[in-house]
Amino acid sequence: MAGEEPGEADADPALEARRLMRAAAAATLATVGEGGQPFASLVTPAVAPDGSVLLFLSALSEHTRQLRRDGRCALLFQGAPDGPNPQTTPRVSVTGLAEPVEDRELKDVWLARHPYAEPYAGFADFGLWRMSPGGALLVLGFGRAHRLKAEALRPEPGEA
Repeated sequence: MAGEEPGEADADPALEARRLMRAAAAATLATVGEGGQPFASLVTPAVAPDGSVLLFLSALSEHTRQLRRDGRCALLFQGAPDGPNPQTTPRVSVTGLAEPVEDRELKDVWLARHPYAEPYAGFADFGLWRMSPGGALLVLGFGRAHRLKAEALRPEPGEA
């Protein structure tokens, strides 16, 4: 395809999705509101060693209350735009199920990705959530979309 770097068309879509997820400092979280109304908010994700997505959420936030009622959600991770057309921005939309989790090691994984959050990491209204991916849609530009199964989002041995 015109404008592609050599070898870009041959890139492994699953690896590209995992790279986008790990590189993202922020993502858009879509939750199910009352009456099924969709709701989107900005969150700060980290990817756990098993490929699940970690979120550190306040119980005071709308999206957390919605996740408590219905754990179905989606996360949109975006890369850097490739020029002025936002449709060329690489992105992956991951769907799955989120639930609260008490795990000091996973909290440390999240804090390693977002060290600026350490001052409020002990606040009582904040808690760790884990989103187990059910699948994803990776879009690398016009005509370059790839559906991915959950297992494709799990890191390969030795992948950082």
